[in-house]
Amino acid sequence: MADKVFKKTSGNGQLTLYLGKRDYVDHVDTVDTVEGVLKIDPADLGDRKVWIQLACAFRYGREDLDVIGLSFRKDIWIQHIQLYPDAGHKPTLTEMHNTLLKKAGEQGHAFTFNIPTNLPCSVTLQPSPDDKGKACGVDFEVKAYLAKSADDPDEKIDKKDTCRLVIRKIQFAPDNTGSGQKAEICKSFMMSDKPVLLEASLDKEIYYHGDPIPVTVKIKNETNKVVKKIKVTVDQTTDVVLYSADKYTKNVLCEEFGETVEANASFDKTLQITPLLANNKEKRGLALDGRLKDEDTNLASTTIIRSGMDKEILGILVSYKIKVNLMVSGGGLLGGLTASDVTVELPLTLMHPKPKD
Repeated sequence: MADKVFKKTSGNGQLTLYLGKRDYVDHVDTVDTVEGVLKIDPADLGDRKVWIQLACAFRYGREDLDVIGLSFRKDIWIQHIQLYPDAGHKPTLTEMHNTLLKKAGEQGHAFTFNIPTNLPCSVTLQPSPDDKGKACGVDFEVKAYLAKSADDPDEKIDKKDTCRLVIRKIQFAPDNTGSGQKAEICKSFMMSDKPVLLEASLDKEIYYHGDPIPVTVKIKNETNKVVKKIKVTVDQTTDVVLYSADKYTKNVLCEEFGETVEANASFDKTLQITPLLANNKEKRGLALDGRLKDEDTNLASTTIIRSGMDKEILGILVSYKIKVNLMVSGGGLLGGLTASDVTVELPLTLMHPKPKD
């Protein structure tokens, strides 16, 4: 059941946390259940109990900077379970539980968490090369700890009495996707009685990370000007809705195509673009899919908002836009257009394909 077991032991050696996977899929209607086992050595617990918790939190600063009592972490959702002494948590044992219980031995205690469907997926904001500590973003963490009560703010929990594993909540593209978007514009020039028509379209609704995106561009140039080249850009907009109305846009792709469209001529061609994180490693604050340690990740997937969802709970909303600009030959005051004057925009949805198994 578990090809690989993820394991973390507390500094005091009394708690060992076992998970069979670290990626949990949001299927829109349901989310994969978190099934794990905690090995507990009950010696020397005193009057403390053993707790396991799953928390979804928004992190917007480094914990090591917390020197004046400011919290750099806001819990979006949290659930605690008392595992020792036994307080009645008896999950139905699954194949995953049984595999992990064999690893843990006689002192293993099974637990299950159900992640609500309205929580955000894991998102990391790309740190600068000089940033240390945990990156900002939305993360999920399973934590086991010793304490007298589950969440007494006055009780100090020693770091050696805890162990934790970060997990990811991820979404895959749905099986049934719609047709692609189309946008068009008709622009007139000074000193020219006829316009230039620009149309851009995508052939499907959702594209997968790393795959080329074909953008079909149609131009009908009825003016006496010349279209010198076509510029295609992709912008990522990140809307941090949890703690402020912080919305910012970063360019993740900019390509120029040296296609010329003479006066009174037409153009119809599909241009290929591929936005990649590899070309944007230096851009601080870019939204990425949640990262586990130093594993490779990719540009953040588009946030899919279901009807009736509370946007604030989602923490970070990510969207993309493709812009197609025409660079038209000048004419100075006689009516030269800049690139932004003949522009169409298309919404872009980037996601991961559903694994075949």
